[in-house]
Amino acid sequence: MGGAKTAGGLHVEEQSPDPPLWTRDFRLFFTARTTSLLGDSMLPIAVTAAVIRAGFGTSGVGYALAALVGPFAALIIFGGVLSDRFGARRLMVVSDAARLCSQGALALLFLLGTPQLWQILVLLALIGAGGAIFQPGVASITPRIAHDVQKANATLRIAESVTVVIGPSLAGLLLVVSAPATVVALDALTYAASGACLLKLRSVPMGPAPRDGATSFRADLVEGWREFRSRTWLWSVIVVFMLWQLAGAGPTLTLGNSTLVTDYGESVFGLVMSALGVGSVLGGIVAIRLRPRHPLRAGAVAMTLWALMPLSVALGLPAPVIAACYAGSGVGMAFWSVMFHTSVQTHVPQDVLGRVHAYDAAGSLVMKPIGQAVAGPLAVVVGTVPLLSVAAVLALVTCALMLAIPSVRGLTRADH
Repeated sequence: MGGAKTAGGLHVEEQSPDPPLWTRDFRLFFTARTTSLLGDSMLPIAVTAAVIRAGFGTSGVGYALAALVGPFAALIIFGGVLSDRFGARRLMVVSDAARLCSQGALALLFLLGTPQLWQILVLLALIGAGGAIFQPGVASITPRIAHDVQKANATLRIAESVTVVIGPSLAGLLLVVSAPATVVALDALTYAASGACLLKLRSVPMGPAPRDGATSFRADLVEGWREFRSRTWLWSVIVVFMLWQLAGAGPTLTLGNSTLVTDYGESVFGLVMSALGVGSVLGGIVAIRLRPRHPLRAGAVAMTLWALMPLSVALGLPAPVIAACYAGSGVGMAFWSVMFHTSVQTHVPQDVLGRVHAYDAAGSLVMKPIGQAVAGPLAVVVGTVPLLSVAAVLALVTCALMLAIPSVRGLTRADH
């Protein structure tokens, strides 16, 4: 790249500097994404407090959180189709506006009195559906606003890790000084900030990319599935991750967290979760610097660190050691996430990226609630420690399976 100069008889090739990451559009997108994630991480805490204060108890909280997550998992594939048909940025702005209105209405109901449980569930379902419309656009827009897609994904992953730690703490602090309705209302404003930033983007059009002829919604859905299925490295990773969510992540999130609270106390649980967040930030920083020729291979090796999470709890290690293990797990998971998402965004055509991302997101999520639901009953039968030990072993097995698949192991960076 660049021109050539002769210095002392030697031919020297000038290297043009890498394009900057923090362009105007990336700053706007980063702000939109970060504020949206902050709202997503604050909402469950605010809703939990509001539902309990309204008198619906822990069962009401369970229904409320299910109403928030269920529509997201069920509708994200359709969100991917809509994103590709009508434009990722347009759908993200519509999603932010819809979530602002739904959550504003929820805050108003709590402010005016005690709403009916069904009213809470309907509004939370609308918020979850809005998230399903928003998410596919994240994958579509990132490669359009960043020349260095891996660095952009790593930077966004760092921001996500920070919001996961800060969001619940911020919601908790606000609940100390204000009512849950106020926190829900303030949280709703994060969607307004996100939408305003997305409206100002210049390099991403509001509408979709030009197409050859009109297609039906069903045809777009089928085309997305065909593109997803045609990439062995992609669908095989998702199949392996379904096993990981069912037998690894599900028991760890349910039993690991419960054990930390009951055996070590809430303060230790908070410390461990903070360590996980710090590890995720470090993993994002490593992903900025390290550029392996085979990203999925390197990511799968890094993912082996995740097994430290259930294993440390199963062994009953001292709290500082468990925190260190969770930090190491965060590093591995964050690095894998950047490698995988960058591979998807740079190997899949832009005009089908929203749909393909939606299929991989849906496949990655579908087994998670099942794993969490069956972990408790299984622990009663076989015990918590054996089940967490199995989760650690199966986490290593899933990494080995990914490394054993030639198309996963051999996938090269898009610039090779």
